[in-house]
Order: sequence, then structure tokens, then C-alpha cells
Amino acid sequence: MTTTTKPAVAAATTVFPVLFAASFCHLLNDQMQALLPALYPQIKAEFHISYSQVGFVTLAYQIVASLCQPLMGAVGDRWPVPRLLPFAMIFTGLGLIAVAYAPTYPLLLAGAAFLGLGSAIFHPESSRVVRLASGGRHGLAQSMFQVGGNVGSSLGPLMAAFVVLAFGRTSLAWFSAAALIGFSVLWRVSSWHVSHRAQAKLSAPAKAVTHGLSKHQVARSMGVLLVLIFSKYVYLVSISSFFTFYLIEKFNVSVRSAQLHVFAFLAAVAAGTFVGGPIGDRIGRKRVIWVSILGMLPFTLLMPHASLAWTGVLSVLVGLFMASAFPAIVVFAQELMPKNVGMVAGMMFGFSFGISGISAAALGKLADIAGIETVYQVCAFLPLLGLAAILLPDLRRPPPAVEPR
Repeated sequence: MTTTTKPAVAAATTVFPVLFAASFCHLLNDQMQALLPALYPQIKAEFHISYSQVGFVTLAYQIVASLCQPLMGAVGDRWPVPRLLPFAMIFTGLGLIAVAYAPTYPLLLAGAAFLGLGSAIFHPESSRVVRLASGGRHGLAQSMFQVGGNVGSSLGPLMAAFVVLAFGRTSLAWFSAAALIGFSVLWRVSSWHVSHRAQAKLSAPAKAVTHGLSKHQVARSMGVLLVLIFSKYVYLVSISSFFTFYLIEKFNVSVRSAQLHVFAFLAAVAAGTFVGGPIGDRIGRKRVIWVSILGMLPFTLLMPHASLAWTGVLSVLVGLFMASAFPAIVVFAQELMPKNVGMVAGMMFGFSFGISGISAAALGKLADIAGIETVYQVCAFLPLLGLAAILLPDLRRPPPAVEPR
């Protein structure tokens, strides 16, 4: 991954060191950010806030990431600034320090917003590097990148359970050291990007659209993908933000035990993510999306009525099925709009962050009004939206020619 004075050659084969580095930094980034929802029971008690206000903490983080990610992606597509990537870690680290020492609820919201800004820079820029280093194996590369983030997300509750609960909220600041490690690694990744981007552009200029779909068909397909992301991320935020409260209230478990259940779910999400991309490269991304979204439906319907032991098992199965969709969705969207890789990645990540934030606030309000168990009874039906995948074109087969307009 070191730079050289010789002319750079575009990645004709998969550049695994770059993919591993991007995945590792995704792990660091998402681990730092996952510490925030893992702290919600402690924050709720310390600041004496309601479920709705807990949801607004998520909203502050997610809405900044949601609005800024497509913008960062679009700007990067037109005016690439590879050296911006390492500074994403600086914003994430500063946000974590702000959350650790926030004396008031408004400052807590400000720290959460800084975490969102770090993600807004990191995800579209990293996705662009990952695609360049994929060597054409886009599903595999996206899965490797995503699994790093999901492993990091799963480690957040684990770190909260064994470190932050023991040493208090200010111990969050210790984890900001990961931001310095990430900065160092991403500086080398950005050096690789600088050296390879120019030659890659010469060897393979802006990729032509070859799927043969009209603009209307592309827009409709993108809309379907956003519906699928909606179903996935509303359910995901119900687990990441409120599953701890659900387990404590329904089964009277300890905070640490509840955090371990969340860790098991998020670990399953990481495993499912790794599977989805490579399978999509082999059998087609539409099929992976079908199986992923609809496959989790029986488990989500059963979970509100299950015992504690079966709740743990079912949540792991939900995580495995649900997670395999996202790498396939991102690559599918990039194949629909191959000239706008950064903008598409930013839009997919940004929409997922935005819908997560809005749904966290909405689900928090629902929990305040109807009780925490009602949240999971309602969310159980979200995978039915996966039926919209029938409207997606099969990009593995050339579609019928479109008459010029």
C-alpha cells in the first residue's frame, strides 16, 4: 500500500491490502460510533430523559450523516479530494470526546452530531476506494468493507458492557485513541488512492452505462432499493436503540446481559454481511436481496412472542438474513449509476442513516405511548416491504432494448 515514484497502475486484480485496511478502519469508525447507543440506558438515567429524547440523540447523529453523505459523495465524484478521508476519523474522535464529557443534554446532542459528520466523510470516500481496489469483484469488496463496520458495531455493546459500565461515561474518551490509529491507516490508503486514481482514469475512463435501462427504469429501481433499505434499517434501529430496554423490561435481565444479547445480534449482522456480497457476485444481487429481506420475516413475527432463550436465537437469525442485503443493494445501485459511484454510495449510506435517525425518534415516541413491547410487534411486519424487490430488473441478463425518446 506504500506509494512509489513509478507510474501507478490501475487495480486489474483485487487489492486485498487496501480492502483490509478500509475494512479495519470501518471497524474502528463504527466501533466508536456504536458506543453511543450502547450507552443509552446509562444516558437515560444520568440525564433523566424519556425514550423520545433517547431517540433524538440517535436522530442528531443520523440526520447529520444522512444529509452530508450524498453531498460528500457527489462532490467527491466531481472534485476528488482523497486526502480528506483520514480526517473523517478526527471528527469521529472529537465527537466521542464530546459525548464523554457533555454536562448537558444539548451538548450531548452536539457530540452525537459530530459523530455523524465523521461518518458523512468516511463512508462515501471509503466506498470509492473500495470499488477502485475491487478488481471487478464489487460484491466481495463491498462485503469486506461492510463486515468491518458491522464487527465494529457489534463490539460497541461489548466495550460498553465491560469497560464503560465499569468506569463511567468519561471512559468513552479512551476509545478516541482508535481515531488516531484510523487516521494513520487511512493516510496510507489515501496515498494509494492518489497514486492509482489517475492511471485508473486513463486505463478505464468513466464507465459507460451498459444495462440498457431508461432513466425512468433506473429511477424506479433506485426507489425500490430505498424502500428495501427503509425496511432493513427501521428494524435495525429498533434493535440497536431499544432492544436493551425491551430485554430488561420484558425479561428483567441486567444491563450487561442485555448488552451481550445486542452483541450477539450485531455479530450475526457482521457474519451475514460477509456472505451477501460474494453470493451476489455469483448468483445475482436481486436474488440475494429477495432471500435476505423476506427470509427474516418468519423470525421477526415470532420474536415478540418468544421466551428469553428463543428471543436470543431468533434475533441472531434475523441479523444473519437481514445483513446480507446491504452490500448487494449498494453494488446494485452503483451498477445502475456507474458514473456516480461516490454519490450513490453516499445516498445509500445517507438514506440509511437518515431513516435510522427519524425512526429512532418515532419508535421512541411509540414506546413512550404504547410500551416498548409494541415497538417489536409493529416492526415485525417490516420485512413484508421486501416484496417490492419484484420490481427490480435482473442486471445479470440484458434487458430488452429501450426505444430512444
